[in-house]
Amino acid sequence: MTVKAYYMDSNGNLRTDIQRNEIESACKSGQGLLWVDIEGDEPEDISLMSDVFHFHRLAIDDCLGERINPPKVDEFENHIFVILHGVNHTIESDIVETTQLELFIGSNFVVSHHTFPVLSTQEVRRLVEVSGRPMKRGADFLAHEISDALIDNVLPTIDTMNDIADDIEDEAIHNPQKTTLEAILKLKRSTMQLHRVMAPQREILNRLSRREFHIITQEAQIYFRDIYDHLVRIEDLNQGIRDRIDNSLSTYMSSVANRQNETMKILSIVAAIFLPLTLLAGIYGMNFEYMPELSFRWGYFAVLGLMGIVIISVFWWLWVKNVITVGKKRITLIRPLKVDTKKLRGHIDRLARENIDSWKL
Repeated sequence: MTVKAYYMDSNGNLRTDIQRNEIESACKSGQGLLWVDIEGDEPEDISLMSDVFHFHRLAIDDCLGERINPPKVDEFENHIFVILHGVNHTIESDIVETTQLELFIGSNFVVSHHTFPVLSTQEVRRLVEVSGRPMKRGADFLAHEISDALIDNVLPTIDTMNDIADDIEDEAIHNPQKTTLEAILKLKRSTMQLHRVMAPQREILNRLSRREFHIITQEAQIYFRDIYDHLVRIEDLNQGIRDRIDNSLSTYMSSVANRQNETMKILSIVAAIFLPLTLLAGIYGMNFEYMPELSFRWGYFAVLGLMGIVIISVFWWLWVKNVITVGKKRITLIRPLKVDTKKLRGHIDRLARENIDSWKL
């Protein structure tokens, strides 16, 4: 069992790494602020939550095991129970892995539980040990600090996914490979994994930012609204990546189809050139005793010349039909988007004059 406990009394004095008996005393006193961060599912963890804090059995069951529970918020007599999700940064994987964090928020205590290490709680613990700032404004503000760190730690993952989407788009156009398709599918699964846990949390944080729970003070509600805004932004960015991946998949399929078409085009050109040559070679390769051309002194060179004329004629015909585009004018590349600043200033001046005229009216 890994338990880190911090207690700040009403005078602002902070005590770190307090033991179980001190946790019981602080919990019973109802004074100051107690934060207990629990990592693991050992029997001692269950005993601490059930015997010391007397949490509901159903809430404790949601904390146990490696299963992922949906985000939710439940209100009990003297506390609220919140399940939130973030990104698991402790493991390396091609697909985004999420982690679950449970919060018990009371009037003078916060109990956070997670089965695996969570970077957000580690960051807040470090801030508490350095300055004690996260615990100076009450349990609801401490819960906000933990939740805010959990949600904000998703943004680096979103940035990495955006960079991967850039690479996939370039590769899907210039060098589509089997690995490109695998990368597309992995990134798509990552976006769906994030959406599956982030979308329901919008309603949870929206409820925490309203006057629904007496544990959350009016001063803290606006801070939970800020987390809600961050989550909305993350969802929008994640949706944007999903749209880019869908477009990349379409681009990949089109690029592969175009590559196959180019291959078939080359084979068709080769066949179109050698088919008449094969016909001529087949005619003059027949084993007939009486063939007038066989006795012609320059017959061999005449046939070679005829074959050359056929090759040139086929090339010319394919060039006229735009099957072969060698030597033809290519489409000019699209220039980068650039707006002349003089035109921009003129446009702004025109808008200003129009506004002045409308004010006169």
